[in-house]
Amino acid sequence: MAQWTSAVGAAQLARLLNSQQDRPAGPGTRRPPAYRALADGIRLLVLEGRVPVAARLPAERELALALSVSRTTVAAAYEALRGEGFLESRRGAGSWTAVPAGNPIPARGLEPLPPEALGSVIDLGCASLPAPEPWLTRAVQGALEELPPYAHTHGDYPAGLPALRSMIAERYTARGIPTMPEQIMVTTGAMGAIDAICHLFAGRGERIAVESPSYANILQLMREAGARLVPVAMAEGLSGWDMDRWRQVLREAAPRIAYVVADFHNPTGALAGEDQRRRLVDAARSAGTVLVADETMTELWLDEEFRDGGMPRPVCAFDPAGSTVITVGSASKAFWAGMRIGWVRAAPDVIRSLVAARAYADLGTPVLEQLAVNWLFSTGGWEQAVELRRAQALENRDALVTAVRRELPDWEFEVPQGGLTLWVRAGGLSGSRLAEAGERTGVRVPSGPRFGVDGAFEGYVRLPFTVGGAVAEEAAVRLAAAARLVESGATGGTESPRTFVA
Repeated sequence: MAQWTSAVGAAQLARLLNSQQDRPAGPGTRRPPAYRALADGIRLLVLEGRVPVAARLPAERELALALSVSRTTVAAAYEALRGEGFLESRRGAGSWTAVPAGNPIPARGLEPLPPEALGSVIDLGCASLPAPEPWLTRAVQGALEELPPYAHTHGDYPAGLPALRSMIAERYTARGIPTMPEQIMVTTGAMGAIDAICHLFAGRGERIAVESPSYANILQLMREAGARLVPVAMAEGLSGWDMDRWRQVLREAAPRIAYVVADFHNPTGALAGEDQRRRLVDAARSAGTVLVADETMTELWLDEEFRDGGMPRPVCAFDPAGSTVITVGSASKAFWAGMRIGWVRAAPDVIRSLVAARAYADLGTPVLEQLAVNWLFSTGGWEQAVELRRAQALENRDALVTAVRRELPDWEFEVPQGGLTLWVRAGGLSGSRLAEAGERTGVRVPSGPRFGVDGAFEGYVRLPFTVGGAVAEEAAVRLAAAARLVESGATGGTESPRTFVA
């Protein structure tokens, strides 16, 4: 019986390998043999989860033709990978990817490090901040006080607690978007909301247009739902969307869904202007495309110009009939990632369909957490907690920007006015190799290809400003050490990270 569970074609593997661009070797730098470079490239793809574990690799002859190298080179690379534990083979069954004993199976998302690893590794993989105390504790205490009446019921609220649905609707209305509770469904985080929308609107094989780059975990969710992702390049810098490209994709590809983050986009930090929002809604309506607007970062503005209502109107403001835009919100970024409460705002008939379909998924969202968020919304605690969150993020952003500019002056980025992430061009280095080297120097950083489709953005990394002060400075030092490893062509050994306790 074959030990592989999926397969990677020769053309697909060649595209992924060819996306791994390294800086040209400097004087005195020795390039590895061709077989070694190929083995390293495949190993990186496995470690990043871009080629799954237990995926059957192409036959030696097929891959040699796709890469325009000799079969001997591929055979030697496969043999090296077998010796290192990254490949297993059996006569008649082929060769499939593996991980050596003792190595964690690579995740395809961006899971946070376990708490026990935080003393020696600085985690820049997860764009989340610690809870804004004392507001988390107060919210949970308030929820416990409100819990007894609900404890006497069945506890199943597929659309969400009526009190919280009403409160969320009131908050949209206060933003100038008249909303009824019937237009709200409470979900288990924004991921739960988008998963439900994808299953309702986009079956297997359906096209979904996505910004390029886009949020890695959402891209993977859509891939695993069987969607055909259609990337649409962002405009240069922080200026939002390239509307000419969006109109072309919507007209020619006619995707069933388009997923966008208009407010402090993850990972670039871009903010789409009002005119861009209006034009995108009009283009989606003309194409018959459902536009899913992710608002999870909308309250995380950091610059003072936004304090007195300077933010653009929500995307749904340009869809008064409610026929085109579905809005997704969440408490997880603005408040705390451990508060897994999200919501969908859409036309009542869409909400009814989502609620009906939910019976075959998770049935509903935990009552206690809904009560905690409702307490925050109804007491003013939310505004005070988010203000604290903004202050933390602003301080961290400035510290990280200063540290990276000092330690890595040839890395390029623009400083966003909100959100939680820097999108950094890594001075001509491979983001995948930086991520691998960072594991050895004690800093965990996600590479650019996690945020792209089919190998894009190899020259980038995402740096969330979730650490500050001395930790941010140390993170930049460790990133610089990782960059030196990549520049030197080092592929083995380790640099022991200094234990760092903030």
